[in-house]
Amino acid sequence: MASVLVPIAEGCEELEAVTIIDLLRRAGIEVIVAGLDGGKVRASRGTVLLPDTSLDQAMQRNFDMIVLPGGLPGADNLNQDQRIHDLLHKIASNNGYTAAICAAPKILATAGLLDGKQATGYPGIFCFEIRSNIALFHPDFEYFRIFLTGKKSSRRKCLDRRQGMMINMWICDFAEDFP
Repeated sequence: MASVLVPIAEGCEELEAVTIIDLLRRAGIEVIVAGLDGGKVRASRGTVLLPDTSLDQAMQRNFDMIVLPGGLPGADNLNQDQRIHDLLHKIASNNGYTAAICAAPKILATAGLLDGKQATGYPGIFCFEIRSNIALFHPDFEYFRIFLTGKKSSRRKCLDRRQGMMINMWICDFAEDFP
């Protein structure tokens, strides 16, 4: 069975974290939610999330994928934690999957994992210093064999049908890779 790590930090976007956790679990994929310190995490809108484990405990396992939820300052908090960068490099070196939502692609860029690749994310997250080797691309989703990054939908509208279908197709594609 496929296993996915979703690390969360103070200020993460709760919708981005909980939705991906829920969709993957409904697809029969094992999801481990890890807090940076293992305790409760207050998300960007005040929702309190309870991780399954601490990041230190999660790092004792191997995962097929890591999904980074966005939100600020959550993505910044993940980005400032060297353990996250270490996990990203470990998963990339094992040809695992990595997904980053909204502001979280900045973490991949800081870790050097987007160099020479196209990427998209929440407008403004790629500062000049980290974007020089990245071909910025601005569709709703950018899909690679290893990396999936996505811009957040407008707060004024729900995910449109194309985005919902893309997420479902990606989850099905991922699930089929790991029977």
